Amino acid sequence: MRAIPLLMLLSGWVVLPAHAADAQDWLDRLAHAEQQQSFQGTFIYERNGSFSTQEIWHRVAAGEVRERVFQLDGPPQEALRVNGQPQCISGGLVSSLEQVPSASPRVFDAKKLSAFYDLKVIGGSRVAGRDVVIISLSPRDPHRYGFELSLDEQTALPLKSVMVSDNGQLLERFQYVRMDTSSSMADSDVAPGNQCQKVVPAVRQHTVTPWRSEWVPDGFTLTDTRLVKVADASKPVTSLLFDDGLSRFSVFIEPLEGNKAEEARTQLGPTAALSRHIASSTGEAMVTVVGEIPMGTAERIALSMRDTPVQSSP
Repeated sequence: MRAIPLLMLLSGWVVLPAHAADAQDWLDRLAHAEQQQSFQGTFIYERNGSFSTQEIWHRVAAGEVRERVFQLDGPPQEALRVNGQPQCISGGLVSSLEQVPSASPRVFDAKKLSAFYDLKVIGGSRVAGRDVVIISLSPRDPHRYGFELSLDEQTALPLKSVMVSDNGQLLERFQYVRMDTSSSMADSDVAPGNQCQKVVPAVRQHTVTPWRSEWVPDGFTLTDTRLVKVADASKPVTSLLFDDGLSRFSVFIEPLEGNKAEEARTQLGPTAALSRHIASSTGEAMVTVVGEIPMGTAERIALSMRDTPVQSSP
């Protein structure tokens, strides 16, 4: 197990003697918190050295979770989600309308996570004027990142989340500066503005694909397989989604059919995006891996992709 110097990122914490079971209890509470608790607040998001401040309204009513987020600095940007699915977006996000993912919300399974992360309660502090318990999730292998979660003592809502690399480098920080769980919300608070454009997800078709990965990190399982019709591609692109209960990555396989495409690798905060040419039974293909995993892990996944030749009928 790697030793991740997460404590260097903290200030004002108090060490508490605790066992892993305590951390699992808190993560079990977290798994249900956002599905049960309405709130509104302001948070800061830091990634790749840049900051943004967001206002959020999160309302749970009649079995529906409706969430509106509005960016307070820079160009106005807005997003609305209902039960975890994007409904509309505005501002600079509009250019990515076709790339908006449609994935189920994360459901924390503390027992499963404990097999791949060392879970500990490491202290207590205050975030946004509220008492929090700090949970560390240190990966047991080099193929995923470490996390610190500061959970509200009263509701178990995540008031702060820090993601770090194996050498303690800050990759992403999400932190509330104001949180209100007591005020009621009007319909107008969770209604989108006039500039919010409806999300029309890319046409997807569930399928059984010949593509498989010969290697993924332990704990990551295939949770979704689809064919995605992309505007500039003559054939559908195969999309595979993998999840370990905390982090996700997607693999896209596009038949090149003689077309030229450049290989690429980009790291934006915790998100790796890597494209590689690979041979398939029907010719060359481009494999792209995108997700919250180290670049070396993304490379190994891309090179492990194989397809099974289609058997002809007798």
